[in-house]
Amino acid sequence: MTAVALDVVDEGGPAGFDRLTLAAVAGRAGVAVPSLYKHVASLDDLRRLVATQSLSDLTAVLSRATVGRAGPDAVRAAAAALRDFGRQHPGRYASAQVAADPSDPANAELVARAEETVGVLAGVLRGFGLPDDALIDAIRMLRSAIHGFVTLELGGGFGLPDDLDRSYDVLVEGTIAGIARLAP
Repeated sequence: MTAVALDVVDEGGPAGFDRLTLAAVAGRAGVAVPSLYKHVASLDDLRRLVATQSLSDLTAVLSRATVGRAGPDAVRAAAAALRDFGRQHPGRYASAQVAADPSDPANAELVARAEETVGVLAGVLRGFGLPDDALIDAIRMLRSAIHGFVTLELGGGFGLPDDLDRSYDVLVEGTIAGIARLAP
């Protein structure tokens, strides 16, 4: 059922995850809603499974893009991979942004996948020689910048005819410069 739900959220675009319903998944799978309860306990459970798989997919994409790279080159590769993932899988991208409550045992796997994703980003940023306290700031800076651009782009928030790729490159280079300033 998770694979069907992943398709449903991506087909729904950036709002696909927010609009995910058991009825939509059942309809896509060609079964009645009660049949889904053999696979998931609730809509919350299904949403957690979708977010977990989305984070796993995103982490794999980030890892492939950044392996063997360091410093600014690694950040550029990570930024390109994040943007491409968002464009190709807008619903999954949105589901990968959900912050799970780490105190809820039902979220254990989702929290672990999120930690893996952040771990890849931390690895990307270690090439800047940042102290641990600045590393968290750099991860937040990178995620916020990329997420803001991707969210606006997916939502049609850039109405001017200027080249979005160029603007994205400017954003990434500005973010790299900001991260570099955090180094001692």
